Amino acid sequence: MSELWGIKEMLDDNCLHGSAHIRDMARKMKDKFDKYWGDCNLLISLGAILDPRNKMKMISFAFNSMYTENIAQVHITDIRESLNELYNEYVEDYKIANAEKNTVEETNSNYPSSSSIRGRPLYGKRKYETYIRTDYTTHVVKSELDVYLDDGVFIEEENPIVHFDCLEWWKANNLKYRILSRMACDILSIPITTVASEATFSAGGRVIDQYRSSLGTETVQHLICGSDWYRNLYGIKRKVKV
Repeated sequence: MSELWGIKEMLDDNCLHGSAHIRDMARKMKDKFDKYWGDCNLLISLGAILDPRNKMKMISFAFNSMYTENIAQVHITDIRESLNELYNEYVEDYKIANAEKNTVEETNSNYPSSSSIRGRPLYGKRKYETYIRTDYTTHVVKSELDVYLDDGVFIEEENPIVHFDCLEWWKANNLKYRILSRMACDILSIPITTVASEATFSAGGRVIDQYRSSLGTETVQHLICGSDWYRNLYGIKRKVKV
């Protein structure tokens, strides 16, 4: 998110300042950027929020720099509502999964699920842990999402050698955010970068447009690999676009 925001700021600035050649080049680049960014890229925004170094603070700071105050507030509100809706879906799935688990345990046991597991009575800590899991799904006063957003952002060490792994952070905080961590892993594992299907073909040019075909991942990989082998075998070089 921060990289895209920086690119957008530089393009906007170069469209207004500098030489005529730079302004013309920046406008063309900005048209391409706006095509992929759209009015507001929801998926990238949600991914940025689920990075503990950013949360909503990054969205508010970046959007108020990228847009006018009114438009920024509209986008921020839309993103927060979408985030809440998505989280509520994960909460419902979590409740259903736990209800099914408790039903299976009750079926396989002669005791209530809160007092036994698979017919074996629970005592002490095990009994308390089972009670907490049941109570957690029905009596949570403050949602995990609200707790996560209310906590301060994670400030990493100023060490260029140490790489911060967002997914590892969620794994380490899985017990604190049981539901939100699942949602974060699902969103952060979505590949964002794409490649046009035309790039898989050789010197024939752009022979497939968006209205004609859709290729699967394996097919694209086979075409790219096969075209490279073919050019290497016959000593064919790629045409240089001028």
